[in-house]
Amino acid sequence: MRVSLIIPTCNGAPGIAELLRRMRAQSVPPQEILVVDSASEDGTAQLAASVPGVRVRSIERREFDHGGTRDRALREARGNVVLFMTQDALPVDDRLVERLLAPFADPRVAAVGARQIARPDARPFERAVRAHSYPAESRIWTASDIPALGVRAFLISNVCAAYRREAVLAVGGYDRPVMTNEDMLMAEKLLHAGHALAYCGQAAVWHSHCLSLRSQFQRNLLVGRTMKRYEARFEHVKELDEGTSLFRDVARHLLREGQAGECCCFMADCAARLLGNRAGRLIEGMRRAKR
Repeated sequence: MRVSLIIPTCNGAPGIAELLRRMRAQSVPPQEILVVDSASEDGTAQLAASVPGVRVRSIERREFDHGGTRDRALREARGNVVLFMTQDALPVDDRLVERLLAPFADPRVAAVGARQIARPDARPFERAVRAHSYPAESRIWTASDIPALGVRAFLISNVCAAYRREAVLAVGGYDRPVMTNEDMLMAEKLLHAGHALAYCGQAAVWHSHCLSLRSQFQRNLLVGRTMKRYEARFEHVKELDEGTSLFRDVARHLLREGQAGECCCFMADCAARLLGNRAGRLIEGMRRAKR
C-alpha cells in the first residue's frame, strides 16, 4: 500500500520537525508527506519544507476548514491510504504506520484509528481520560454495532487515523465546511455505506491536552453545535451516555489512587465539557428554529 501522510498545521514550530523526523524513520515510512499550513507566524512552513521529502502547501488562515482542507488534501494525495495526523501528536515508536496498515488486510475496513496515550507530563486526570477513551484492545465494527456502541461507533480521531482513499471518495469526501468533528462525520458516512471501521490499540501516538476551563467550554460548544446539526445522521445517539461512563471510570481511578484534589479538578473539567456541549446544542437549535 502507498501511504500519503497529511498534516494540517498552524503555528506548530515547537513540534513539527520532530514529528516529521519520526514519521520518516518509520519501519514503513509514508511515500508522500504533505503539510498544509494555515499562514503560520512562527516559521512552521519553512521548518517543514526543510525536511527532505516533505511538500508544503500554504493557505490563508481564513481558508482553513476542518473538513474542506482535509478533503482537498486527500484529493491531491497520490497514496491509496491517506494518514491524517495533527501537529501535536508524536508516534510512540517506529511501527505506527506498519500497525495502522494491518487492519486494511480486511477488505471491509475503510478507516483505522490509532491509540492516543497522554504525554508523560500530562496531569493525572488527563492520563486517565486518554486511557479510558483509547484502550489497548483493538476492535473492528460495522453499522450493525451502532446500537450497542452508541456514539463510540463514530469515534475515529484525525489526531491519527488512516483511510482507504477510494472509500472516502466514494462517499463524497469530507463534509465541508464543518467547525469540528469532521472525523466523526466521515466515520458515519463510511459505516452507513457498508464499510467497517477499525481501532488499533497497538498503533499509538503521544497526544494530550492541558486546557483551561474556558477553552474546554469553547471546544465543547463547537462539538455540541456539530452534534446537534447532524443529529439525524448520528441516529440520535446520546453523548451523555459516553460522558457518564468516562466520568465514572476516571473518578473511580483517581479516588483509588488517593488523588481527591485531582478528582475535583476533573469534575470541574467535566462540568465545562457538559455546559459547553449543552450551550452549543441550544445555540444550534435556536438557529435552526429561525430558518
